[in-house]
Amino acid sequence: KFSPPVSTDVKQVADNPKRRQRNARKQLQNSGVGTKSQQALQLQLEESKTERKQKSKEQKEAEKQRQFDLKQQKRKQKHRGH
Repeated sequence: KFSPPVSTDVKQVADNPKRRQRNARKQLQNSGVGTKSQQALQLQLEESKTERKQKSKEQKEAEKQRQFDLKQQKRKQKHRGH
C-alpha cells in the first residue's frame, strides 16, 4: 500500500539567456523548409534517397555473391583435373 501523495513546490530555475537564445535559433533552423509543397518535395527526395540506397545495397550484394560463385566455380575446376 502506498502513502498518500505529497505535493511539492517545483522551483523554476532561471534559464541562461545565451542558452535560451541558442535553443531558439536551433528551433528556427529545425523548422525546415517553409511551404508545404517544399516540404512534400523534401519528403519525396528523402524517400527516393532511401530507395536508391536500398537498391544499391542489393546490387552490391548480388555482385558480391556472383563474384563468390565464380571464384568457387574456378576452384572446383582446378581440382577436377584434366
